[in-house]
Amino acid sequence: MKYRLIIFDFDGTLADTFVWFAQAINKIADKYHFRTVGPSEHDTIRGLDARGVLKYLGVPLWKIPLIAGHMRSLMSRDIHRIRLFEGIEGLLRRLSSMGATLAVVSSNSRENIRHVLGAELAALIAHYECGVSVFGKEAKLKKVLRQSGIPPCETIYIGDEIRDCEAARDMGIAFGGASWGYTMPEALRACAGEDVFARIDDILDRIAC
Repeated sequence: MKYRLIIFDFDGTLADTFVWFAQAINKIADKYHFRTVGPSEHDTIRGLDARGVLKYLGVPLWKIPLIAGHMRSLMSRDIHRIRLFEGIEGLLRRLSSMGATLAVVSSNSRENIRHVLGAELAALIAHYECGVSVFGKEAKLKKVLRQSGIPPCETIYIGDEIRDCEAARDMGIAFGGASWGYTMPEALRACAGEDVFARIDDILDRIAC
């Protein structure tokens, strides 16, 4: 295998959460005094990086931990609505059977992630680094690398946001963009170049080559 350590983002990469997110964020907009977003604006925010989204919504940096905590609580309440993308279960099982070490680095909570994965899939994940701040993924990726003992040259981070691409690049590890997630594929390619997967099945081809 080309990569021994495969690290995944969760929301928009393993789990289909964008529709839930768009609805939930509007529910708390009044409480935290930022703008709501209608369906016609979804493609606009999906073309922005994390800082661009915060600016578009009118969210100052100091409010991010409050909003993130509230969103995790809402997801815990609505966890029965969240599903993995079709093909993810088979992918995780296949990668594990090939001897890959699997990890998750996500801003979502460990409890939410494990619930959506289910007991069998959750047990395949060797390392969880959860509750990550918006701009804190580099530190969590570094921690997973240290815990696993696998060097950056044998590691890939698979995510659906520009900040995932930037974090992987800053850590010197490969990146694979999930075009089915939050960020529009063309915006993801602006950061990741050709390292963007069109389909979930393409991940195995990249890992095994």
